Amino acid sequence: MSSDPKPRWERRKDARPQELLAAALDLFVERGFAATRLDDIAKKAGVSKGTLYLYFISKEELFKTVVRENVVPVIGQAEEMVDQFTGSSAELFREIIMGWWQAMGSTQLSGLSKLMMAEASNFPELAQFYNEEVIARSDAMVVRMLKRGMARGEIRPLNLEMAPRILIAPMIMQMISRHSTNACGVQDHELGPYIDTYVDMVLHGMLV
Repeated sequence: MSSDPKPRWERRKDARPQELLAAALDLFVERGFAATRLDDIAKKAGVSKGTLYLYFISKEELFKTVVRENVVPVIGQAEEMVDQFTGSSAELFREIIMGWWQAMGSTQLSGLSKLMMAEASNFPELAQFYNEEVIARSDAMVVRMLKRGMARGEIRPLNLEMAPRILIAPMIMQMISRHSTNACGVQDHELGPYIDTYVDMVLHGMLV
């Protein structure tokens, strides 16, 4: 009997979907959506293309699953924090920003923002999906956080249509910068002070 190890997709069947999602995320971020081929994702994950189709019927469905499995849960955690947090608005805002950066901004997931900005016009159905499940839901979470602070008398009245966009924009720019020419001029070792300064400036602009 041969002692050669079995191929990964036979040896670790339960791991296949997660390995495919991890491989897809890496290639989407590295190459963009249009340039990423299902063949390459399957090869990177260590499975055949036929095996990939057992789990995902198309590249679009694979992308949506990457977002739903990795990004949407982060938003859900932030929503729960807003609903359950008992501390001040300043403490809540800092927790939301720091937690979000640890889960998204400092990881491979940060590359999805650049991907969507670059390719949304060529893939309007994916852009609509991302807007509904990520952007709109994130904005709504920020609005809930601001309303909570206003109700507690800790945040002054703000334009709740514009405020979420302004609050999120610097962090999105930093995420995009990590996967380009670092246009913000913030190096990895400066990210801590960058976030601290951002939080400090925002809080002093919002608090009563």
